[in-house]
Amino acid sequence: MKKKLLKINNLSVKVAGKQLLKQINLQIKPGEVHALMGPNGSGKSSLALSLAGHPDYQVVMSQSTTPVVTLDGQDLLNLSPDKRAGLGLFLAFQQPAEVPGVRINQFLRQAHQTLFADKSRKKYASAYQFYKYLDQVAEEIGVNRSLLGRNLNEGFSGGEKKQLEMLQLVVLEPKYAILDETDSGLDVDALKIVAKAVKLVQSKSKTGVLIITHYLRILEHIKPEFVHVLVDGQIKDSGGYELAKKLEKTGYKSKLSGG
Repeated sequence: MKKKLLKINNLSVKVAGKQLLKQINLQIKPGEVHALMGPNGSGKSSLALSLAGHPDYQVVMSQSTTPVVTLDGQDLLNLSPDKRAGLGLFLAFQQPAEVPGVRINQFLRQAHQTLFADKSRKKYASAYQFYKYLDQVAEEIGVNRSLLGRNLNEGFSGGEKKQLEMLQLVVLEPKYAILDETDSGLDVDALKIVAKAVKLVQSKSKTGVLIITHYLRILEHIKPEFVHVLVDGQIKDSGGYELAKKLEKTGYKSKLSGG
């Protein structure tokens, strides 16, 4: 039986010939919440985009025949981004794209129906039933339900885009979610929505979560079990929530100097 976890083993990545990630090792089990912290330019977003399958990010293969990145035992590196998503990998972008002409509720229904096509207990027989469920989820995590009839991200504020991503996270129930600086530019109320969504998928769907952030404030709402510090493309330190609190006081200078 394959062990359930998102496993990153000795991952090195280049973009345009420049190495951005150097031998990253990380394991995320179902239901765990990890935080990845580090200064600007340390490689945090590069890791997220590499896992999602962005074509500009070239994985440097090791001498070993062991797959570098696996999701519940399945090698991800030869899969397209949509196939990775279909296996249960979710990425919340820093800057979600606008999609004119596609309404949010219709988009989410189609995505939900496709994702759970072989799971009859999760499917909804009619659009009305799904939209009712969508309203319930939005209310539960605090998302403004008036957003649901609008076009996908079109004319949205940064905070509204993040609310929508959290709604997608809960509705699509991924196995593993990567939240790339989801807290950027958010006010206190929006941060609470993010925290509610993470806690909900953690408890309800056993989603493993990797929160990428510069700051402690989002982590104060979520309290990750594991914190990792990424500096110059390498994980320099790992620990619990106390490590994040320490970094808030000391900054990253000691990690930059190898301390």
